Amino acid sequence: MSTARDGRRGALSFPEGFIFGAATAAYQVEGAASENGRGLSVWDTFSHTPGKVLHGDTGDVACDTYHRYREDVALMASLSLPSYRFSISWPRVQPGGRGPVNQKGLDYYRSLVDELNGHGISPVATLYHWDLPQELQDDGGWTVRTTAERFAQYTAIVAAALGDGVTRWLTLNEPQVVVNNGYRLGTHAPGLHDIHAAAAATHHLLLGHGMALGVLRDLLPDGVPVGITLDMHPVQLTSGVPDENLLAARRMADAELHGVFLEPVLHGRYPTEAREDFLAPPTIVADGDLDEIARPLDFLGVNYYSAIYLKTGDPDDLRRNEEPSRWPLPGVVEYRPEWLAQTSMGWTVDPEAFADLLVDLSRRAPGLPIYVTENGCAAEDYVDPDGVVNDVERIRYFHDHLAAVAKAIEAGANVAGYFAWSLLDNFEWSWGYQKRFGIVYVDFETQRRIPKQSSRFYADVIRSRAIPPLQDG
Repeated sequence: MSTARDGRRGALSFPEGFIFGAATAAYQVEGAASENGRGLSVWDTFSHTPGKVLHGDTGDVACDTYHRYREDVALMASLSLPSYRFSISWPRVQPGGRGPVNQKGLDYYRSLVDELNGHGISPVATLYHWDLPQELQDDGGWTVRTTAERFAQYTAIVAAALGDGVTRWLTLNEPQVVVNNGYRLGTHAPGLHDIHAAAAATHHLLLGHGMALGVLRDLLPDGVPVGITLDMHPVQLTSGVPDENLLAARRMADAELHGVFLEPVLHGRYPTEAREDFLAPPTIVADGDLDEIARPLDFLGVNYYSAIYLKTGDPDDLRRNEEPSRWPLPGVVEYRPEWLAQTSMGWTVDPEAFADLLVDLSRRAPGLPIYVTENGCAAEDYVDPDGVVNDVERIRYFHDHLAAVAKAIEAGANVAGYFAWSLLDNFEWSWGYQKRFGIVYVDFETQRRIPKQSSRFYADVIRSRAIPPLQDG
């Protein structure tokens, strides 16, 4: 696969067959948290716990897509979106994570899939985007093996109901965030601070992925692709000639952020460079587990938002934009380069690191198609007096990151698609409704949708399969 230069416009273009789309997640957009038989998820519990989410926001209503999905699908069609990545709420399908099926929940997803296909938009379904049924968490959540087994059973229910309508499937979204934010640091649901729970959750999430992949292979029509989405934060060294401590810190960071998930999935092993606290204890790794986890993928989903920067410095004499490294080797500090812009999340904007990541992943997984399943930018969006949301920061972000994808393809990366995050402004986890990522503005008081200027830019990219130049100003 290779890109070409569009001679008429002097722009990078994308190859035939490259898939464009936008993405959302169930708890962030659906609302209807207690309607039609839906059970509690860990995020319902977490967001209703005082002090856990900014301003006490919850996903009870969110963008109300449960009731407005037809409106939203029509909006997608108006923006020329060929594909839509959504997630399925486990507690909407199985309120307690086991036992009886909630038919009204399955009916909702069937209606959504049919509506998408009716508009010529390919549905891409994610089975798990962080909303574990609370009843399963009460029994140990991802720290126990039975949750992986329950996940496989839930997968079978969903595959039987939707398998003839969904064009691509993802098992898990960002297990690294579930483990580290949810079980290690406590900033996400279920809000634990337990290194041993985090290590166990790593293995059982991956085991659940492998079991679910096997179920999908058995139940889906032949040829329907199945993958997993991992979030990636390339580790950059920017302080001249790196010493051995700096190189070791990078290896450790890459192992703990990426390798702990990527190596079992691709190669059936855990990385040796990760610290013991990040690895599943041998007592919970049963014979055959790693073979189960390493079932062959049809594609790898990659979410990219920012890189990590390490350099040689003095941890006892930190300067502006520096902090102690999370990978504690002597003389290594973590920092944010002052020459790089930041989004309103405080995340660095580095499309070159994105391109390098995609090329590197293709080297690590030769022949495996890569889909960018999330990439996007939070910005301080507002509706101007003319009713327009002129999100110039996001337009530049998309321009530069789409160009990075095209350049990575030129350099040999096997990138097959790109999904913008997000279709809609939504509930942004512990940030509540204070961070807007959407290409469509949502007035959360009225639920009015207003396509932003970035949605027009993205629609132009999709229609032309090329990246237009930025307009002055």
